[in-house]
Amino acid sequence: MQKNRNRLLASLRPDELSLLDRYFREVAINQGDLLEERGQRVDAIFFPQSGMISLVVEMPEDETIEVGMVGSEGAIGLNAGLGSRIASVTSLVQVSGMALKISASRFRAVAAQSQHLQDLIARHNEMLSGQIQQTAACNALHDVGSRLARWLLQTSDRTDSKVIPFTREFLGKMLGVRRGTVSAVAAKFENAGLIQTHRGHITILDRDRLRKEACYCYDYLRKYVDRLMAK
Repeated sequence: MQKNRNRLLASLRPDELSLLDRYFREVAINQGDLLEERGQRVDAIFFPQSGMISLVVEMPEDETIEVGMVGSEGAIGLNAGLGSRIASVTSLVQVSGMALKISASRFRAVAAQSQHLQDLIARHNEMLSGQIQQTAACNALHDVGSRLARWLLQTSDRTDSKVIPFTREFLGKMLGVRRGTVSAVAAKFENAGLIQTHRGHITILDRDRLRKEACYCYDYLRKYVDRLMAK
């Protein structure tokens, strides 16, 4: 298994990785899969090797909004290693890929033996918390065009691809706006030569110019993640 494709696992010491290795199982994560559900028990931890997972909050009004995302830089359910057993957000696979899966009980047992692993979990939790707070502020204060550009760039970073398999209806749900609003902004970007939409896919054509359209949250979150994970 290519564990070094996950940034968290690549930062572990060989002895720590060896303790986890015997319990890992490589699994496919497919678009639409729920890896954990808000308010429900966390039974497994996933370390994505590829693909992208959206962290979403569902409201009673039958509305859903994305508050963060995780790719191969992080993990889903990692807080279970410190004893937390209930998910605070819903983790929904948006781009299919592969992940290494381990049961929460096994992971807790290994984490209990390693202060370094516990510190890594704490840093990851800090990273997710900061991302969720910044994304919530972004969703509340920044215009749809800036947020859409930020979202497309973040997704491209995590999937290492310029082609993003999403529909405008889906993007509306993730950004908390109407499909028609997303369509209007996407059309503006397409007419400017920044992106191309075709049959449920969005292709980034001019990353540099798209970056200029994004709010400062994109650069802030990217640097924030790099700084925390470099410790």
